[in-house]
Amino acid sequence: MTIANEADLDLGRVIAAVSKDKNIDRAIIVDALEQAMIHAARRDYGLNADLEAHFDEDGNEIELYQFRTVVEEVEDQESQITLAEAKSHDDSTELGDSVGVKIDTSGFGRIAAQQAKQIIVQKVRDAERAQIYEEFKDRVDEIMSGHVRRIEKNDIIVDLGRTEAIVPWREQIPNEKYRVKDRVQGYVVDVRRASRGPQIIMSRGCVKFMTALFAQQVTEIYDGIVSIESAARDPGRRSKIAVYSRDSSVDPVGACVGLKGMRVQAVVSELNGEKIDIIPWDKDPARLVCNALAPAVVSKVIVDEENRNMEVVVADDQLSLAIGKKGQNVSLAAQMTGWRLDIKSESKLRTQLDEVKSTLGAVAGLGAMQAEILVREGIKTPTDVAELETSRLMRLLNLDEEAAARIIAAAAQTDATAPAATPAAALDEETEELLANAVFDPALAAKDEDDADKDKRVEMFLKLRGVGEAQAAALADAGYATIGDIIADSADEVAEKANIPLGIARTVQIAADRYMQEQSEEKQPSN
Repeated sequence: MTIANEADLDLGRVIAAVSKDKNIDRAIIVDALEQAMIHAARRDYGLNADLEAHFDEDGNEIELYQFRTVVEEVEDQESQITLAEAKSHDDSTELGDSVGVKIDTSGFGRIAAQQAKQIIVQKVRDAERAQIYEEFKDRVDEIMSGHVRRIEKNDIIVDLGRTEAIVPWREQIPNEKYRVKDRVQGYVVDVRRASRGPQIIMSRGCVKFMTALFAQQVTEIYDGIVSIESAARDPGRRSKIAVYSRDSSVDPVGACVGLKGMRVQAVVSELNGEKIDIIPWDKDPARLVCNALAPAVVSKVIVDEENRNMEVVVADDQLSLAIGKKGQNVSLAAQMTGWRLDIKSESKLRTQLDEVKSTLGAVAGLGAMQAEILVREGIKTPTDVAELETSRLMRLLNLDEEAAARIIAAAAQTDATAPAATPAAALDEETEELLANAVFDPALAAKDEDDADKDKRVEMFLKLRGVGEAQAAALADAGYATIGDIIADSADEVAEKANIPLGIARTVQIAADRYMQEQSEEKQPSN
C-alpha cells in the first residue's frame, strides 16, 4: 500500500513531520495510521474480520495482522483457519488457538489508499480540534483580541490565529461598526465543543468585559489592593462601578481614574466612548445607594429590608438628575446595589405625608403627633392601625391597654365608613404624573424601552408594500434595525432570522429595495 510500502517513503519521518507541523502528539498520528490500515483491509477481508495493526519502528512500516481461530474444518474464512495452515505460520499451534497471520498490504490498491488517507486526515483534524478546545477551555473569563475575518448575519467572526471566535450581535456594543481586518477585543464568556471545532463565544457588551478592562489598566486591581465590588452597565451609553480599597492609604476611585484620567480614559476609549461613573463601595446598602445615584444628592433614604426596597428622597431640583435620561441613572444604581429604588421629591413626599397624617388624624383618639409617630413606623392608613396588636400600639404611643383598644376599634370603624377615595389617593394630576415617573422598577423600565423601540421598527417596516403586521413584527424581533439591513442580507438569511417562508422573504426584500430607490429619487434635486 502507498502509505507503508513505497521505497522512497520514510514513514517515521512523515509521522515526526506531521506531529511537529500540526503540534499533535505522535501517538495520535500513529493510531490514525493503524486505524486507516485496518479500514482499508476490511474492503478485502470483510467487516467481521479480527484485524490488528501495529507500527514497526525498526521496519518503518505499519504491520497488519488477521486473527483467526484454529479448527479442524473451516466454516467461516473470515474467522477460522485449519490446523495445517496455522502450523505453517507457527509450529506450536493447537486446535482452539487464535493465530495472527501477517497480511500483505501491497495489493490494497488506490481506492483503499484513498480511504486510508481520508481517515488519517479526519483523525488529524479531530486531534487538532480537541487540542484547540483544551487550549481555550480554560481561557473563559479572559480578554482576547484578534482581527475581524468576516461578518455573518450581524455576528462578528474573529480570527484568533489557531481558531476563530464569534461575537454575537446581542453581545456587541450598540452602534459599533467593524470591517474586515479591524482589530477587536472581547471577553470570553463560553467555549463549547462543536462538530466543526470548538466554538468560542466573546462579548463586548457584558459588564465583565468592562471590569476586566479595568483590571488590565489598574495595577492596584491586578495586585488585589483595590477590588471592584459591584458594577452595572448599559452598553455603549453608561456604566457604574463601585470600588473598595483594602489599604487605607490607597484611594480606590483615584487609582481607577489614574493620573489625569489616563486609566479610565483607556477603558472608555475601548468601549467606544461609553461614560463610566466610579464610586466608592460601602457595606451599608443605604450609603451605597446614595453613592450610586451620584451626581444627584440624596436627602433621605427609607429602607424596607424585608422587600429589599428603598424609598429615596431628593430635593426637587435633583429629581430629574437622580432618575436620569429614560431612567438610566436609577436603573444602573438599582442593578449595581440589588435593591428596588423608588425616587421621590421632597415637596411631593411632604404632600403625601401630610395627606397620610390627616387620614390617621381622623381616627378618634389619635392626635397629630401620634399620627406622625405611626407614619414613621410605616403605618399609613386606618386599616393598618386596626390590624395592629394592642401591645404594639401601647408601646409605640405610650398608652394604657384600654386607650389602645379604643383607638384600634375607632380605626376599624373609620376604615369601614371611609369613602372609596381617601385624601391620600385623591392627588392632583401633576402629583400623579410625578410619582409615576419617580417610582421606578428597573425591569419594567427596560421592558418599556425595548417595547417602544420595537414598535418604532414595526411602524417603519409597515411602510413596505405588501408587508403586514405579522411580517413587520417578525422582522423587528429578528433584530433588523433599518430597511437597509434587510437588503444587506440574502433572502435565505432573512427567512431564517425572521422565521418566515422564503417566498415571503423575497417579497419583503423586493419591497425594501423599491422603497430605498424611491427614497433616493425623492432626495435627488429636480431639473
